[in-house]
Amino acid sequence: MEVGRIRDELTKDWIEAAHAVENSHVGHLGGPEKFGQMIWAEADRRGWGQAADTEVVGDGAPWIWNLAMDYFYAGWHVVDWYHAKEHLASVARTLKGDDTPAMKQWLNSRATVLFQGRASRIAQELETEAKDQPALARELQREAGYFHRNQRRMQYQELREDGWVIGSGMVESACKQFKARFTGPGMHWSRSGCERLIPVRAAIMSQRFDELWRRVYNSPPN
Repeated sequence: MEVGRIRDELTKDWIEAAHAVENSHVGHLGGPEKFGQMIWAEADRRGWGQAADTEVVGDGAPWIWNLAMDYFYAGWHVVDWYHAKEHLASVARTLKGDDTPAMKQWLNSRATVLFQGRASRIAQELETEAKDQPALARELQREAGYFHRNQRRMQYQELREDGWVIGSGMVESACKQFKARFTGPGMHWSRSGCERLIPVRAAIMSQRFDELWRRVYNSPPN
C-alpha cells in the first residue's frame, strides 16, 4: 500500500489515506471453495505469511468472511466502507423517503457515527425503529442484523488513522476489467472456453503473462 491525498467524503477536506498498489488478481468461474484456495495460493506467493500486519476487505456477504476465517484469520477484517454506506442509504430511504432533505440529513449523521466505529449504535437504533414501525420492521431488522454482525469489521476511523484501506475500489475496478474482456458486443463463450481464458486475463492484469506463458509452454528464458 501507499499513502496519498484524497478528499474525505464526510468532511470534504484533503486527507492522507492508504490505497493499494502492485495488485495481483485471480479469477474463478464457480463456487467459493476453489476460489478461496486460489486466493490463498496467490497471497502465499506474495509473502502473506511473512507480513507483520495484514488486512482483508470485502462486502458483508457471509461466504467472504467464511473464506477469510479459513485462510486469513489473523489481521484486520474490514467491510468495504461504500458497501456499508449503501446499507445506510437504504435505511435512510425507508425511514425518510427517497432523496428528501430528511433522508440526506439522517444519512449524513449516521455515516459519521458509522465512520467512528459505532455500528452497534446504529443496529440498536434500527431495532428500536423496527418496534415502533411494524410495517417497516422486517427491513429494519434485516439491516440491524447486518450492522450487528459486522460491527467488528467497521472500525473505519481507527483503520484510516493507522494507514489501512477501508474501501474495495481496487477489486471493483478489477471486476469491471474482467467483465469488459468477457462481455463485449457479440461475444459468446462456452463454459470451458471462458474457464481457459480467465487465468490468462488474470495474468495480464497482474503483469505476469510472460511468466504464465513460460510455465504453460515450457519455453526457455530469453
